[in-house]
Amino acid sequence: MGRLLKFKDFARESLRVLRITKKPSGFEFRTIVKVSGLGMIIIGLIGFLLHFVKQLFF
Repeated sequence: MGRLLKFKDFARESLRVLRITKKPSGFEFRTIVKVSGLGMIIIGLIGFLLHFVKQLFF
């Protein structure tokens, strides 16, 4: 019974979120893509630098 209640609550909350969300405009989408790409590049550079330093000293 508890699992069914949890599932119903989850379904109700999911539907509520879907109702209040909207499709992003072109400007919003491009901004999200730019910020996400920049974040991936920064994380990749940090990983590369750490690997490079590890190769130099160990």
